[in-house]
Amino acid sequence: MSDLTLCPNKIAKYLNKLPQEFTKADIIRFIIENEIKMLNFRYVGGDGRLKTLNFVINGLSHLEEVLTVGERVDGSSLFTFIDAVSSDLYVVPRYKTAFVNPFTDIPTVDILCSFYTADGKPLEGSPGHIVKKAHKILKEKTGYSLEALGELEYYLFSEIDSIYPIIEQKGYHESHPFAKWGFIRIEAMKVISEIGGNIKYGHAEVGNIINGDLEMVQHEIEFLPVPIEDAADQLALAKWAVRETAYKYGLEVSFAPKIMVGQAGSGLHIHMRLLKDGENAMKKAGDKGLTPVAKKLIAGLLALAPSLTAFANTVPTSFLRLVPHQEAPTKICWGDRNRSVLVRVPLGWQGAEEIILDANPLEVNDGKTFVNNQTVELRNPDGSANVHQLLAGITVAVIHGLEMENGEEAANSLYVTVNASEMEELAHLPLSCSESADILEKDREIYQKDGIFPKGMISRIIKDLKSYNDFGLSEMMEGNTVMLQELVAKYLHCG
Repeated sequence: MSDLTLCPNKIAKYLNKLPQEFTKADIIRFIIENEIKMLNFRYVGGDGRLKTLNFVINGLSHLEEVLTVGERVDGSSLFTFIDAVSSDLYVVPRYKTAFVNPFTDIPTVDILCSFYTADGKPLEGSPGHIVKKAHKILKEKTGYSLEALGELEYYLFSEIDSIYPIIEQKGYHESHPFAKWGFIRIEAMKVISEIGGNIKYGHAEVGNIINGDLEMVQHEIEFLPVPIEDAADQLALAKWAVRETAYKYGLEVSFAPKIMVGQAGSGLHIHMRLLKDGENAMKKAGDKGLTPVAKKLIAGLLALAPSLTAFANTVPTSFLRLVPHQEAPTKICWGDRNRSVLVRVPLGWQGAEEIILDANPLEVNDGKTFVNNQTVELRNPDGSANVHQLLAGITVAVIHGLEMENGEEAANSLYVTVNASEMEELAHLPLSCSESADILEKDREIYQKDGIFPKGMISRIIKDLKSYNDFGLSEMMEGNTVMLQELVAKYLHCG
């Protein structure tokens, strides 16, 4: 049985080819034989959101030209670091990302694009390029490749159900009718899988909130590990798909980190693993603990954790989520299966080979090697993040950790087995955007090393974060419900 037997990507299914094998001729053939009328170029701008350029297909020569040379766009309207006096950029399609648009009445194919300058060079500050460059440097320096996945959490808002009202903070894995709008999550998952996302699962999350005549219900879609640059693309597409699906049914969706104090916030936890020669390097078969290289990765994440918040937690309400006793991290440490820490080591199925036999007595051990699915999870990011900048920053932290002479020892010194928020001796994550900007300024040379993050981009991120002037905001808003709700409303549709 081939990988295409159950493949949900309509173009891959039709062509009987994996997406990474698509050519220009393949895309043209699919468009002709399926009577596709329009083509959309998609790309992520400086704000992290998916942009669109629509083409009516005028004929074969027009289609071939667009797919070959791309098109011009105004870079100054997409990126704040580009000057209007010299702003033209090229957007050039990447064929492997092609998909059938699931939301249009007119048959349409969409393709993700990369940005290039007037000289034909990749745009240094474009979201996709910094992730790609960071991964390339990681592989060149260490021989390891990095895979990642995101846990996309969000809230849907609707009128209260008088028959089966929700129970606050009790939504985790609930089923309909006690859980609401699961069919929208399922439809969004179907769409995401068809447009290139590799989904692991979806479920109702903890967050159930009643606010006046509204109920707000939380959901999560988690992905499978893919190369770090593909992980960024699939998260950007997924947020677009969730919003479009909810909008189709007249519902508002929010990826905001916090929509009500005292209630569960929405995170964007990032799991990652290092590979070498196609093998997971995080844990070896039969070993109880992580490998030394996995601990070095953790050391890098912990060392740069304060400045990583500049990419991971980008609005003032981000820091209303990073508080004790809300399953969100506040202290810089790590641990096994511990949801109070910054970096968590989840179960990885090591030593679990006999579980399936116990659950299914008729099965027999077929002798196959058990899959090594071990990852580590960074728990502070949230939906305000520009996912490409975030995953590029994480890759920089991984490089930093692997290059640390005492990385393994540094990680061991920050391992905890208790509730991390109660350990006074541990360093604290920043408490505001302004504070994270100051720390990024101190660490900027690490991110600018090897030209991964352009100097101008780091300067702009620092400037944007400082513009919030949110030092001490949490204390200032304590008890001020009106001010808090105004702040939440302002950043409800961040990311």
